[in-house]
Amino acid sequence: MATDVVDLILADHRRFEELFRALRDRGSDRSTLLGELAALLIAHAEAEESEVYPALKRYKEVDDDEVDHGAEEHAEGHQALLALMEISDTESEEWEGKLEELVEALNHHIDEEERTILNGAREQVAEERRAELGEKFLEIRQDRIDDDCGDLEYVRKVAHATADRID
Repeated sequence: MATDVVDLILADHRRFEELFRALRDRGSDRSTLLGELAALLIAHAEAEESEVYPALKRYKEVDDDEVDHGAEEHAEGHQALLALMEISDTESEEWEGKLEELVEALNHHIDEEERTILNGAREQVAEERRAELGEKFLEIRQDRIDDDCGDLEYVRKVAHATADRID
């Protein structure tokens, strides 16, 4: 299994995109898909912020402001995720609207992170160090998933704890 942190983050990004497509399908089990998205999104963000982002800030060629901005965008994503999860009727127009707000926020973050942070990390961080970060990323991400981080109460806690990061 690949452990390059950049590849792992990119793989999660592609999974988010797959989940967005499935969530837009009215014939899918939206509640189950939303639970999967919530768990992966929260675990992914917490793993990035606890291990990956601090490590990348130590590299001169990786822009610290972009790393900090990535954390702000995680907070925005948490708010949008919570707003969607708090709507119980997955067939309602309100739910559809909140899904699109979440998709827009996450797609913006994914695009920026891939262009500004991950490209720099791939170019400036040694392969061995990226592998070490990948192992830590996977460990933390799995720990959060095992702790049921996609649960509504956990998402509420994270959204409230990170709300002060949003400009």
